[in-house]
Amino acid sequence: MSNTAPESRVPRGARGNAGTRFRRAGRTAGQGRAALRVFFVGGRISYRALFNWISPVMYVTTMLGSPLFQILFFTYLGRYAGSRSDDFFIVGNAVQVSAMAGIYGMVMGIANERQFGTLTPLLATPANRLAVFAGRALPNIVNGLVVSSFGFAASWLLLDFSPDAASLPALAFVVVVTVVSCTALGMLIGSIGLRARDVFFAANLVYFLMLLFCGVNVDVDSLPGWMEAIGRSVPLTHGIEAARRVVEGATLGDVRGLIVTEALIGIAYAVAAYVLFRFFEAESRRRASLETF
Repeated sequence: MSNTAPESRVPRGARGNAGTRFRRAGRTAGQGRAALRVFFVGGRISYRALFNWISPVMYVTTMLGSPLFQILFFTYLGRYAGSRSDDFFIVGNAVQVSAMAGIYGMVMGIANERQFGTLTPLLATPANRLAVFAGRALPNIVNGLVVSSFGFAASWLLLDFSPDAASLPALAFVVVVTVVSCTALGMLIGSIGLRARDVFFAANLVYFLMLLFCGVNVDVDSLPGWMEAIGRSVPLTHGIEAARRVVEGATLGDVRGLIVTEALIGIAYAVAAYVLFRFFEAESRRRASLETF
């Protein structure tokens, strides 16, 4: 009689379950890597292909020259009127000019797919739709930060804008949150461009109305009630107010409520934009009208 202990055996069903879980985990990891690649690489490629002002001459004159003269014009106008300090107009306009990238850039990044006839091949791919959609925002967020930073730097050089050095990290954080929130609004307008005939008219209208409704050059509390209500429901307003308080010496804790409100508004617009994007995709498939005008 053998003294060898009986060999333990793993039940056949358990081996099968473990293998299934392993394969599922592998597929999930592969899908995650593919989504990240679509997000980063696809976003960069789409920006290079669809952003109309990417050439150096167009970029400098449009994305840097126009914001610079906007800041100079309203600062000197405010200085002549004597109603507010230079910092009020510098901060308001230096933050608002980031909408050049957030609004126009996102409209180009989404609506130009339809304009250039590449929407059908894009939506025929099995790529993760959220990665495709959100990846287009990242280059425009970076672009908006560059434009806003240029506005502040030019103001320091030409308008003697000199906030306390200790406030710069807090100011940078506020600007980042505001630029992301503004880009979410651009996503929404770009999604509308999947069905609208001329979405660039809407982009122009929104950009310039922000100068009035968001307290860029006029304190939002001074606006009529209905205008103030609209201004407080769109991006930029709370971010600009927080940035002004930070320049005046407030800490991030002092403006936490404004920052959170700005972030929540941005999230709401981003969710609405993605829902609209998927809705128009489904409707266009159903009606066979992806690229019709």
